[in-house]
Amino acid sequence: MNELIKKLTEAYGPSGFEDGMRDLIRPEIEPYVDEISVDAMGNLIAVKKGDGSGLKVMLAAHMDEIGVMVSHVTKEGFLRFTNIGGVYPHTLMGGRVQFANGTIGVVHSDRLTDRGKIHPLNKFFIDVGATSREDCPVGVGDAAGFVRPFIAQGSRLTAKSMDDRIGCVVAIEAMKKLASTPHDVYCVFSVQEEVGTRGAMVSANGISPDVGIALDVTGVGDVPEARPMDVSLGKGAAIKVKDAGMIAHVGLVKVMKQRAEEANIPYQLEVLEGGSTDARSIQISNAGSAAGCISIPCRYVHSPSETVDARDVEASINLLVEILSKPIAL
Repeated sequence: MNELIKKLTEAYGPSGFEDGMRDLIRPEIEPYVDEISVDAMGNLIAVKKGDGSGLKVMLAAHMDEIGVMVSHVTKEGFLRFTNIGGVYPHTLMGGRVQFANGTIGVVHSDRLTDRGKIHPLNKFFIDVGATSREDCPVGVGDAAGFVRPFIAQGSRLTAKSMDDRIGCVVAIEAMKKLASTPHDVYCVFSVQEEVGTRGAMVSANGISPDVGIALDVTGVGDVPEARPMDVSLGKGAAIKVKDAGMIAHVGLVKVMKQRAEEANIPYQLEVLEGGSTDARSIQISNAGSAAGCISIPCRYVHSPSETVDARDVEASINLLVEILSKPIAL
């Protein structure tokens, strides 16, 4: 599984520029589903047919990652930029980004007179080795993703864009293990989640699922001076109860807990005070659906070194298989 995680996390794919990610994921999922398509927004939709006795279930794991976009090129060839999604200034200094054409840039900031402070984004720039506007290999409107290699240290896995390539891995691995299901499962690898769960909204409106399950990362409370939260690395899949954008369907939360307990799968309950997932868009699409989320605990979310635990990833895969392989009584 680590080879797949490495492949997906190290790939380029900021929000709105997910074509390459779709090309990577399609051959991984295609052998395990009955139909596959791409909608107008760019979502990759893989369908595994049930036996006709179940529900229409939509899974959503987003392919996109946070990134930056060039907003201005100085006469000396430096790039000013804006954010794509939740980019934090304190994670930027000295980091590297990669553009679609392969150009690598180093991120730095204007001179700091007080080293105890951090500049806002508009005081940062990217150096791509250019000496003028004319020899700059990228221009206004070009997007870049962060560069950081995948590493595995025991069960701890670290990479940029675990959010949410690890959710994509959970979806792919669950489809591999799902021998049969009563449900028609629509496995959506969605676009533009980081800028407002936009892809999931489009796909959910097209699918009109009875049940929606997002697969995404969540924050943890197990690092020094963390905001108190009862989610930790290595303690199992996190079953979302609430986040800032949605309250999970009570019946679906009950089913998730029941399936985990029946199969002795370790789980935690997640109440996240900030942020949301594709489940929000699925929940309020068309006439609405019963929506929830299986979350993978993650340290350092929206940094270039997001860290998860392989045991939690396995628990999330196994929980999803248990849910999909049996009736869902809400």
